[in-house]
Amino acid sequence: MTISALFDVFKRPKQRQNVFLKGLLLLLLIHLSGELFIYSGAYVYAPALAGAQLPFRVLLGPALYFYAHATMSPDKKIDKRIWALALSGPILVLLVMLPFIFMISPAEKLALANPLTRDPELWKIAVFTCLSATFVFILFTVLFLVMALKLHNSHRQQLMERFSEIEQRSLGWFRTVLVIWGVVWLMYAVEFSLGALGWFWFGSGVLLPILEVFALAIFIQQALSQKVLNESEKGLPRSSQTRAALLSADKMQLIAVKLERAMIDDKLFLQDNLSLNKLSESISETENHISETLSQFLHTKFFQFVNSFRVEEAKKALQDSDKLITSIAFDVGFNSKSTFNTAFKKIVGYSPTAYRNSLLDNK
Repeated sequence: MTISALFDVFKRPKQRQNVFLKGLLLLLLIHLSGELFIYSGAYVYAPALAGAQLPFRVLLGPALYFYAHATMSPDKKIDKRIWALALSGPILVLLVMLPFIFMISPAEKLALANPLTRDPELWKIAVFTCLSATFVFILFTVLFLVMALKLHNSHRQQLMERFSEIEQRSLGWFRTVLVIWGVVWLMYAVEFSLGALGWFWFGSGVLLPILEVFALAIFIQQALSQKVLNESEKGLPRSSQTRAALLSADKMQLIAVKLERAMIDDKLFLQDNLSLNKLSESISETENHISETLSQFLHTKFFQFVNSFRVEEAKKALQDSDKLITSIAFDVGFNSKSTFNTAFKKIVGYSPTAYRNSLLDNK
């Protein structure tokens, strides 16, 4: 799967998202090849290569974060401090591996695989190397997965300030992938550490490879089908996000009235791809002024503001017609039933189906 995905990505344009996806897939290929090298027993033919994948493995977490940054962040460059932090991981692993590399010959490494032939002192060095490298892997993986999760949350929040429909832009699948990768890599680290200490359980070498294939399949399928977002879909760079309030209360009240009128009288919320830019053109106010009014005066976001009117319209339709709920969702401006159900339940308190049933019960 990984090799096939790499061929696919190499054929694509050299955009940042594809460049970092190539790097992540290459690291995954090195990691998987290293595991296959050990589990298949091929290390007996080249024991000097045992553990060569460990410095690369610690880069998996950073590589996933860099892919997320290229895909979702409006900032075109990654902070140099983050690059330095990411590269410090493999350096730390190489440092703890030095005794294993230079103090143990290939023949002695091969002997370590068998409890009957291993040297106790050299075995201690091997165990120390494995546990130390695993600790660094866990530390860096957790750190960069958390950073990627925060990046995804920030991306989603920025989308909610500019679009009424965010499902196709928000990379909702990415959070699921982060959780799955986190669980798989944590289990891998635990199993690897227990194996180094000579402890095994009934699922050793069986359950984890299955989960890893499952996680890899989900990530590859979603990453290859993910469209490249344009600049407006990524929001504003961090340097442009923070600014002082510019509008007076009277001005914001005036804009709020225009916003209400555009929704109630003109029913702009019925446009399924309504954006902050389109609303700005419709009421002749700048996007910044609308955003400031929504956040400072109405205490909401564009996404929530528009969808509140859609839900109110849906409530009327649920009461006055026998249309399918999916049809009503599309009629009031939603692009998908799942988004409609989520928004409806958040505002009303229960699902559209439950709401319609309650209306029937009260008749």
